[in-house]
Amino acid sequence: MAVSELACTYACCILYDDGISINAEKISALVSAANVSIESYWPGLFAKLCEKKNLDDLILSIGAGGAGAAVAVAAPSGGGAAPAAAAPAAEEKKEEAKEESDDDMGFSLFD
Repeated sequence: MAVSELACTYACCILYDDGISINAEKISALVSAANVSIESYWPGLFAKLCEKKNLDDLILSIGAGGAGAAVAVAAPSGGGAAPAAAAPAAEEKKEEAKEESDDDMGFSLFD
């Protein structure tokens, strides 16, 4: 992540944490106060992102790459999503157990 993006990210987090509305001017002011030089388009891009997305969802999904993270984050809040998420995991475990049981029977490729 570039320094410009990181500075804007931190500025957005600071504004959000303090309950201040996030806009390009406030992001620029925080970044300037930190003595970080950034390209002029970054604050506007981050402000637009913060308008359209819920920052709580963005913060909670950091570092949880892939589609599996969306299910894991959505499962606690949506009651119907939990059984659907648990079913594929149970099926995968059954398949693994079946493969292991074949090996236990003494059959192998080289017998």
